[in-house]
Amino acid sequence: MTGRELDRTHDPDVTSWVESADGHPDFPLQNLPLGVVRASGAEVGSGTIRIGDDVLGLADLAASGLLSGDAQRAAESGSGPSLNPLFALGAEPRRALRAEVHRLLRAGSADQDRVRGFLRPISTVEVLLPAVIGDYTDFYAGIHHAVNVGKLFRPDNPLLPNYKWVPIGYHGRASTVQVSGAPFRRPNGQRLPAPDAAPVYEPTRRLDLELELGIWIGPGNELGEPIHIGQAADHVAGFCLLNDWSARDVQAWEYQPLGPFLAKSFATTVSAWVITPEALAPYRSSAARPAEDPAPLRYLDDEDDRRAGGIEVELEVWLSTERMRDEGQPAYPISRSSTRHLYWTVAQLITHHTSGGCRLRPGDLLGSGTVSTPAPDGYGSLLEITRGGAEVIELPSGEQRTFLEDGDEIILRARAHRSGAAPIGFGECRARVLPAHAGNG
Repeated sequence: MTGRELDRTHDPDVTSWVESADGHPDFPLQNLPLGVVRASGAEVGSGTIRIGDDVLGLADLAASGLLSGDAQRAAESGSGPSLNPLFALGAEPRRALRAEVHRLLRAGSADQDRVRGFLRPISTVEVLLPAVIGDYTDFYAGIHHAVNVGKLFRPDNPLLPNYKWVPIGYHGRASTVQVSGAPFRRPNGQRLPAPDAAPVYEPTRRLDLELELGIWIGPGNELGEPIHIGQAADHVAGFCLLNDWSARDVQAWEYQPLGPFLAKSFATTVSAWVITPEALAPYRSSAARPAEDPAPLRYLDDEDDRRAGGIEVELEVWLSTERMRDEGQPAYPISRSSTRHLYWTVAQLITHHTSGGCRLRPGDLLGSGTVSTPAPDGYGSLLEITRGGAEVIELPSGEQRTFLEDGDEIILRARAHRSGAAPIGFGECRARVLPAHAGNG
């Protein structure tokens, strides 16, 4: 399936003439993620490719005469203020562009001197959202998160009976998705202070993070035409890190009977760089579903997806408080997880999403749901880490946390590494909590 084949662009022994690329923890020559940046003084952004500590403008490449065919078409489509047109082209033009950029940037390239003029240091540009997001759907594919949260409310029956049969999800709010680095305000909302009390309207007291994998949709489907699981990978443009911030006390009061609403619509943060399926080809793995679990229904089952539908990316959550920054202390790691723990594959999420005829469009965003491990050191939310606030996180500054306070900053990081392949990363997914508005309650 698309994005799973290895070629010369994955060779860990091939180096780049870009000085910062070789050994870069996130963006070596083997990665080449897509993004959108805005140069100083520019009114709008433009498409780019990240290499080391530099960005390579797609508009410059498209005008250079160095590309042809599908690669040229991809560079032209991606040179504007969003990557939606490039996403819509699908895998073949994207792969052709990757191959040609790899050729131009590798050590010994005959076009090195020309291409060098198309590079800009990342420190000189503003990084923007890579796409215009028409719709955003958040899934619940992390089974260990589902079990951990279920234990808090249903100790004897933590996993609901539908979980292993149907990929659970809900429609999120695309208008509040922000790129890494943008702060957000603590939301106001209704919460229930005690079981027999009347609700109050005030800032959430249980602000939480959710560690997720984001999936960018490439070519869409026509309304009423489901995407077959055997073709679902062809509809993936790339991946990112995603933090679906949650107001747990607001959620507990409002979610019955229709599910999340204001508790999750106030902010979602994504990392800026689109890690292509091609870059992640060396890190594919078998699906995580245990053999003893019920087989998926036929429309969600595919032999190739069972064999290589999983992805192995190591995930980290770091917490920095205002006091820690004032004292010059580094951020503190509070969780280390991995996407190999996702119960449902990306192809299954896409197939189920469209199985009733729902239309996906280029630039739509999917969230995997919180990715947790079976062990406490890999829980992907504070709700799990602190057991609903019953336990505290002890920080090096002497502070304690159960949920997030104003001034706290959460940083998500991800890295894929495997023997015989060059390690690649996603860049940071970072955001800081600002105080709530005074409200109107």
